[in-house]
Amino acid sequence: MSSIQVQPLRDDLSFGARVAGVTLAVLEDFQVRERLRQVFQERGMILFEEVEPDARLQVEISKVFGPLKDHPVPTVPRAGGALYPGVIEIGQKPREGNIVEIDGKEVTSWLPWHFDHCYNNELNLAGVLRCVTGVSEGGETGFADGIGLYKRLSPALRRQIEERNIVYTLNLRFAEMRFGLADGFREIQPHAALQRTIDYGKQLPRAVHPAVWTRATGEKVLHISPWMAEGIEGDETPEGDALLESVCKEMLADIAPYFHKWRATDMVIWDNLRMLHAVSGHDPDEPRIMHRTTIRGDYGLGYFEGNAQGDKILEMTV
Repeated sequence: MSSIQVQPLRDDLSFGARVAGVTLAVLEDFQVRERLRQVFQERGMILFEEVEPDARLQVEISKVFGPLKDHPVPTVPRAGGALYPGVIEIGQKPREGNIVEIDGKEVTSWLPWHFDHCYNNELNLAGVLRCVTGVSEGGETGFADGIGLYKRLSPALRRQIEERNIVYTLNLRFAEMRFGLADGFREIQPHAALQRTIDYGKQLPRAVHPAVWTRATGEKVLHISPWMAEGIEGDETPEGDALLESVCKEMLADIAPYFHKWRATDMVIWDNLRMLHAVSGHDPDEPRIMHRTTIRGDYGLGYFEGNAQGDKILEMTV
């Protein structure tokens, strides 16, 4: 087997791994690919270090874990061009997108804790990110393990939420978040370019996903996205909302995340069925550009209310 080096992401974390030595040539080794899949299954997230900053390598690393899922919106920039259409570019010009205030500081490109495609009946297996244009401060991507979140949740709340399902809708407006919004949050400038998507999302069916699910390996996962959550299925009442808010508040207060400060030679994959992720935000006057691939795969537990049919736009990833 070709040589790759695998280490824990950090000694105090129960998730995540660092992997060095991955190249296009190394990925031709079947045993290497099997080892990477095993690490991903066990650790939920892999940081690939000292990799070539290249669209082809990003695609080949992604394909180790499953087929790519292209973005459904044709206007989203394809960083890999016609040759690698699954690589999309995420970024914006200075002061072009959303600007929020977090604890008295203005930042852009901030994202609250979430899992991708919560507003769709089908999730994706994973996302793969690399940073093309970094920032001087901030712009870190945070990752938190749903297995650990479940274990840390108080027994009383765990019993109340365990058999519940959460309703989600495609609403990208942070100011309209109903659960888990930080006390120090203020929206200064909404993302004007996304307003059409936000308005259209209100016409789409709502998706439902379990608050807790059990992996084939037996671990229970607390898998709640405070962003875009609408309430508890069958209990969208003041009491139900209070329960969900209590779970979100405790979950976020006790979260033990890893925040990654990006280098050009880093690439990260995370398990979207297990992990939550967030973005810390950065100075609105600085550009930040990321390249992303999305890997198809679902756990089969989500559905639309009333067996409704979805829309292609619900395949977008934020």
